[in-house]
Amino acid sequence: MTVGIAELTGDYVLDPAHSRIGFVARHAMVTKVRGAFHQFEGTVHLDGTDPTRSSAQVSVKVESIDTGVEQRDQHLRTNDFLDAPNFPEITFRSTSVEPLSDTEYRVTGDLTIKDTTRPVTIDFEYTGNAVDPYGNLRVGLEGSVTISRQDFGVTWNAALEGGGVLVGDKVVLEFDLSAIKQG
Repeated sequence: MTVGIAELTGDYVLDPAHSRIGFVARHAMVTKVRGAFHQFEGTVHLDGTDPTRSSAQVSVKVESIDTGVEQRDQHLRTNDFLDAPNFPEITFRSTSVEPLSDTEYRVTGDLTIKDTTRPVTIDFEYTGNAVDPYGNLRVGLEGSVTISRQDFGVTWNAALEGGGVLVGDKVVLEFDLSAIKQG
């Protein structure tokens, strides 16, 4: 059974077991490397009658980065990239929500990577809601945004023999989220 948008108003917690926060980056100018962060937490406040009053915040554990190649993951955790020992979390805190349609929302907020905070705008699609077998009301949201890693102080690279660089500047952040209503 699903409920209407107005009935969704309330506070939600992200369900990491049924959500994914991932990324895609160009490697060696010829292919893409995909990865995800496996440890994160977040809250969402939905206002079904006035979506502009909705908000979200997410905190991602940098140490949980996983591209499927441990040596690469270890390098990504170093100061060359995300510097997990000194900056253990990536955070996002919304500053505004703009409805684009009944199912599409533009969420603007402050993204902090390492010691740099910049505004980003993420377009999300509301993918529906359902009551799970345990009686929890869940909502689904999917979105993505392309950022420049250099804008966040992630500047390491290596030149390629034939021209170009080893790691592309543009990184696509991907969000496939399931959130559970609280209370």
